[in-house]
Amino acid sequence: MEKTINIILSGLGGQGILFMTRALAQAALDKGFNVMGAETHGMAQRGGSVVSHLRLGEVKSSLVRTGTAHFLLSLEENEGYRNLPFLSHGARMYVNTNSRHFPREEAKGLLDKRKIIYRSIPAGIMAQELGAPRSSNLALLGYFSAFDEGPINYKDLKTTIHKISPKRFKDINLKILEAGYKKGKEAKK
Repeated sequence: MEKTINIILSGLGGQGILFMTRALAQAALDKGFNVMGAETHGMAQRGGSVVSHLRLGEVKSSLVRTGTAHFLLSLEENEGYRNLPFLSHGARMYVNTNSRHFPREEAKGLLDKRKIIYRSIPAGIMAQELGAPRSSNLALLGYFSAFDEGPINYKDLKTTIHKISPKRFKDINLKILEAGYKKGKEAKK
């Protein structure tokens, strides 16, 4: 594994980007990683663009430079496209979308040229069907963890979500995380 792992998380205000970042950061800290992060853009405005930078390992600054992110997790398809410049050659992109045309044709050429592996899940629909429409972030995290491509695995996230979730949301949060994980395991087959 590389000395530094760079992760970009993106979406819109109110989608839970900060909770998702907190879960990944806490899981990484519990595994002994050094962690630095920063949130940028319109966080205070519900519906505004939110980008979170998370750096694990040997890091000296909190912002991910253009072309150096290993992972992009986006809770909104357009925000995923908007943050493509952060991705390094061979990076991984996980997007919440129910579009049958993901990725869009105009982005597919770039993704293929840079050998970026892209995956999508209808995390918002899954969360809604499970009774927690504001928890698409957890479905996306579970899905991401099923591919075992990053330093944080499903077991790490499950332990962390159990630890950091408010008591009244703990059971539903774990249920949605697991549903995303199962969807990822199915996609791997």
